[in-house]
Amino acid sequence: MTPDLPVLGIFGAGKAGTALARLAVAAGYRTLVTGSPRSTALDLVLGLVAPGAEAADAATTAREADVLLLVVPFGRRAELPVEAFDGKVVVDAMNYWPPVDGHDAAVDADGRGTSEVVAELNDRARWVKSFSHLGYHDMEDDARPAGASDRRAVAVVGDDPEAAAAVAEVVDRLGFDPVVASPLARGRLLQPGRRLFGLRQSAAEMAGALAGSGDDVPVAAGV
Repeated sequence: MTPDLPVLGIFGAGKAGTALARLAVAAGYRTLVTGSPRSTALDLVLGLVAPGAEAADAATTAREADVLLLVVPFGRRAELPVEAFDGKVVVDAMNYWPPVDGHDAAVDADGRGTSEVVAELNDRARWVKSFSHLGYHDMEDDARPAGASDRRAVAVVGDDPEAAAAVAEVVDRLGFDPVVASPLARGRLLQPGRRLFGLRQSAAEMAGALAGSGDDVPVAAGV
């Protein structure tokens, strides 16, 4: 653990959450992980799958972490202690998957990106969209040291430049080239079915895609 680094708090102890926890611990971050209300013996689980990460309850993670990463199923976002996120840098890494979450009529009818919808839960938090366009297996398989020629880009999208910069530093230390863009509305490009979801790109390629038009063009089948 590197003392001068911010504390990371991960909400979600599934495959993606624990993959991020392993990367974070390896990068020197003190890493707190909160599971679902139904999780038991999380400290034992983390000892096996993410050694060095600390199990913590939701209140502790929200209070002690400087950067919060939300990696729970989108359909369970109401379980998050969003009232405790005031002033925090909060990374929305959730995806709306109707086959998993069920159809949410309000979200289906809303023309905005899901991060904009989630950000309404607490407008005093500093929201950033990132990591949601990577599969959990890609998080570790594609992580590379800085300067590697095949380093994968990860988008960092938000309205708050300082919050985006803080998340970009985390992305870099975890093994990816951060590509910062604004506003938060462009985070819709990272959602399932959108043109950047799941794509492996260099920083230059992703920067061009984020700066381009066509926010509502879905990814073609098989891409």
